[in-house]
Amino acid sequence: MRVPAAILNRIVAALLPLFLTCAAALAQDNAKLDDLFGRLKTAEAGEASRIEREIWIEWAKSGSPAEDLLLQRGKDAMDLGDYPAAIEHFSAIIDQDPEFAEAWNARATAFYLSGAFGPAVADIGKVLTLNPRHFGALSGLAAILEETGKPERALEVYRAALAIHPHLQGAAEAVERLEKQAEGQEL
Repeated sequence: MRVPAAILNRIVAALLPLFLTCAAALAQDNAKLDDLFGRLKTAEAGEASRIEREIWIEWAKSGSPAEDLLLQRGKDAMDLGDYPAAIEHFSAIIDQDPEFAEAWNARATAFYLSGAFGPAVADIGKVLTLNPRHFGALSGLAAILEETGKPERALEVYRAALAIHPHLQGAAEAVERLEKQAEGQEL
């Protein structure tokens, strides 16, 4: 189900300042994540990919074997294109542990892939509230903004993601593409 553009515009307009403020703020993560993010800022591209994988591993740690199983089942369902099942698995985690940002992020991805942009944006808002450095959530938000005809906002969010992860796959290309697009519109 697609959310009407007017409603999505209001949601994005209301939440965008929060997203960008959250992206700039440092989360109270553990020392390992702080170290990884510090290294990510100055890493070369190859090293950045390895650091990014380590960050995703840390983010995926729920601390609960049951939640880890549900997370994996949800990811498996997403891989199979069964987005309703994926959403159910991720929702079950959120019901049990509403502070687990990666469950919100995974569900946002499933909503996005199913075409439900409104719920995806709402879940991204929760991800960024819980984990302001979540470059994946920022990148997802930017993609939604771009797909819904908001290239200026998408550019802003892609830049925020790159400020956290300078080698984020696809984000630099998106910034370049959107900057060229904006230059073309100014002529």
